[in-house]
Amino acid sequence: MEIEQIEILEFLKRYSPFQELPEPQLLQLAQSIDVGYFQAGSEILRFNEPLQALHLIRSGAVETFRRNGDLYNRLSEGGIFGEQGLLRGGKVRFPATALEDTLIYFIPDKVFQQLFDSNEFFADYVEVGDTERRQSSKAARQAKADLLSVKISTLLQREPVCLGSSASVWQAAKTMTEHSVSSLLILHENTLDTPGAAQAGTLAGIITDRDIRSRLVAPGLKSEIGVSQIMSTKLVTVEHQQYVFEAMMLMLRHNLHHLPVLKQAKPVGVLALSDIIRYESQNSLFVVSSIFRQQSVEELSALGKDVKACFVRMVNEDANSQMIGSAMAAIGRSFKQRLLELAEQQLGPPPVPYCFLALGSMARDEQLIVTDQDNALILDNSFIAEQHDAYFQQLATFVCDGLAACGYSYCSGNIMATNPQWRQPLNVWQQYFTDWIEQPSAERLLHSNIFFDLDAVWGQTQWADQLNQLILAKAAARPHFLACMVRNALQRTPPLGFFKDFVMENDGRQNNSLNIKRRGTAPMVDLIRVHALAVGCGATNSFERLRDIIATNVLPKGRGEDLRDAYEVIAMARIRQQALALQADETPDNNVMPERLSEFERKHLKEAFSVLSNAQKFLKFHFKA
Repeated sequence: MEIEQIEILEFLKRYSPFQELPEPQLLQLAQSIDVGYFQAGSEILRFNEPLQALHLIRSGAVETFRRNGDLYNRLSEGGIFGEQGLLRGGKVRFPATALEDTLIYFIPDKVFQQLFDSNEFFADYVEVGDTERRQSSKAARQAKADLLSVKISTLLQREPVCLGSSASVWQAAKTMTEHSVSSLLILHENTLDTPGAAQAGTLAGIITDRDIRSRLVAPGLKSEIGVSQIMSTKLVTVEHQQYVFEAMMLMLRHNLHHLPVLKQAKPVGVLALSDIIRYESQNSLFVVSSIFRQQSVEELSALGKDVKACFVRMVNEDANSQMIGSAMAAIGRSFKQRLLELAEQQLGPPPVPYCFLALGSMARDEQLIVTDQDNALILDNSFIAEQHDAYFQQLATFVCDGLAACGYSYCSGNIMATNPQWRQPLNVWQQYFTDWIEQPSAERLLHSNIFFDLDAVWGQTQWADQLNQLILAKAAARPHFLACMVRNALQRTPPLGFFKDFVMENDGRQNNSLNIKRRGTAPMVDLIRVHALAVGCGATNSFERLRDIIATNVLPKGRGEDLRDAYEVIAMARIRQQALALQADETPDNNVMPERLSEFERKHLKEAFSVLSNAQKFLKFHFKA
């Protein structure tokens, strides 16, 4: 094979539905592919025209549209389009346009049809997989809708790189290289002696790397000429308080990739098309789709910055704690699922069926950016330790080490599938829960509370449902068990003194701080869990549990709603502090410095802690603990 075909072959091995093909078919496919290049904004496919190939994106980004012009899907590297037309008469059904400079691999119609007829996985993928890709389109449209309300200033990542108008092109290129930018703003210099001249520091023009190639290198000019000779002076600019959607419209209308951003006539940044694409990619659904495209633990761990950016974006867009917790939990589950796929690829199929469990905040859909991993394995009842455990020990180690590499630290309490105690057959797990509920003690339950928040991530998910049904059937009828759970729930109290002043932690590095998880969200979660178990609530999420608790009227009138609002206030205080730390390039944690809070935030946080304190008193009274 030629070098180009080897490169194509390696690319195909990275993406479905090609990586699943047998080696002979893959080789034949690589040898049949042609390559095409499309500039940003150019048309790739036009509706109802003859279609002669499946299109595979090698690099770049493509948008496909319905015949009425509505966005249908947005695709990036590894995405395919044109398959629906090939399957339905060989005519284009969804027109396509290059969103950015794009390289396409063309798979001839004849080869596509051969693969479709001979490979069941390939056929299922191109037929059924389109539904899933349409869901991605829905996410992309939602991301685009977000741009209607996002200000341009939100996307500016750095101060603009500028140069005076008397500089040479050589100086401009050197400055662009030093700052790793693709555009440079040219400013008017001091012109006090020139009546009517533009004010110094205002924008004179812009130079992009494309300008240097087309206006200097191509004509053979010398780099010593002034920037004023090749810069663009008929500028299209935006104000920092305008919306990103307006900037996108200007870019499309004028075929631009860079827009200078002004504030009071002075440049404050440059908005690039890549900034908008990057911003949209911080949507949690895009992060999840990226996770499943990674081929190793190293590639997965590299997504850490995208996860953090997604978290910060949601906070800055005023998402509530339910939205943020649910999105971060979905991302965490996706990491686990992809790691389990990779583990099975490396270790081979499991010797007996299994179910991988998420515990704690991930199971409750309340995960944040600062989190450890809590997980366990349910094994089939045919499991024989001597024959099978070596496999599951390796699988658990691979997943837990992988999670740690991706930012989910090891559980300090060793509640992980690597611990043999939490890697057991279903009948052993059923006995665990029976013993915890029917023969309880506060000490025994202290370290097992987390198991009452469980959810299946992978495998035989019905086993997790069976355990949850067992808990529902037994817990509400065992007052001694509930009393023990209450005593544990009351061990952590909110940080309010007698006069309702904050009680500070003194733990070395975080002197005079509040650990808002230990003294706020954790006791709130514990309290809600006890009430949920008592009323037979099958939900796992704290807000859903509160909804069911309120419906039973077990709480005094209005107290349930107060608890819900208080939990939101405490959770959002924790979330905002973590986002602020990330934006300041600091390591986020669960500590809050009260002096850094506004008076408004302090007031509402104190009121929320007061609601929690009163709820704990009612919990103790109600269960006579």
